[in-house]
Amino acid sequence: MMKHNIIAILLSTLALSACAKTTNETHSNSTAQKTNEKNDLELQQRIKTLVEKTKKNMIFVQGGTFMMGDFGELVNKGKLPFDGDAHSKPLHKVTLDSYSLNAYKSSYEDLDTYSAATGQPKVMDDPDIIDKRYKDAAAGLNWYQARDYCQWLGKQLNVPMDLPTEAQWEYAARNRGQQVVYPTDNGKLEYGKNFNSYQQQKDFSRKVSGDAIILVSQLGAYQPTPLGFYDLINENLEWVADWYAPDYYSKSSEKNPKGPETGTAKVLRSTNINDEYMIRTAFGFTFSRMFKEPDLKGKDFAHYYTTSVRCAANNTKPLF
Repeated sequence: MMKHNIIAILLSTLALSACAKTTNETHSNSTAQKTNEKNDLELQQRIKTLVEKTKKNMIFVQGGTFMMGDFGELVNKGKLPFDGDAHSKPLHKVTLDSYSLNAYKSSYEDLDTYSAATGQPKVMDDPDIIDKRYKDAAAGLNWYQARDYCQWLGKQLNVPMDLPTEAQWEYAARNRGQQVVYPTDNGKLEYGKNFNSYQQQKDFSRKVSGDAIILVSQLGAYQPTPLGFYDLINENLEWVADWYAPDYYSKSSEKNPKGPETGTAKVLRSTNINDEYMIRTAFGFTFSRMFKEPDLKGKDFAHYYTTSVRCAANNTKPLF
């Protein structure tokens, strides 16, 4: 009899333990589900915020015809060029369809939303730069990351978005192809008035990250160009869609040129955040061209810290 009682007690204990375990598991699963739902809602809100911001900031650029490249021969005495780079010449005729371009370079906050939505690693998520990932700074990334981000963003807006072509970038920087030397509010360089000096960059970097060893870009600090674009003059280089070839301008198509079919480097426009002398004398012109390999495998963050993205939409009518 006692044996039966012991067995009954053991069975009861096991049953209670099983019930308790089931209850705990149910509670844990419920908590995890609620956490996931909360995270999903937060992510959806972040995506919605990015979409609404993008809608607000896409500027329609009416297409037209212009002479692309170093136009010094048209405006300078002795027909002298502005720069000494052969790849910004010859001046050549280009005709573009209408399109839209973002008023701003994309920020780390923008790219972090993309990374969370797609399961991609964060761009520039490096221990050496973690304090420099100021959420409103221009995000550093390679060409493939830039292209994929723009195309993903276009899907969220149901609009065909991509990197701008080199011709689209220059046409917008020159206020629809006018003879504008510098892509600022007035076509001139005025330190502290329409773009940051090196000292101002250091001061801002120290303010947001604690030091100025690595500079942090500052977006939207000055008046935009007449068309409404910010920071075309500096605050990080900008990837465009085109492959680079030093002699491409001599063989460029006139209608909506897209660059060479293949290559080893991609074209960059704008300038980085730390060289005011080079901005004035070499790389800050509306027609200045730079280039870099689209993805240097195995290299550290420094190779792409100063290369950013400004997305375009290839619709011939205003988006919204």
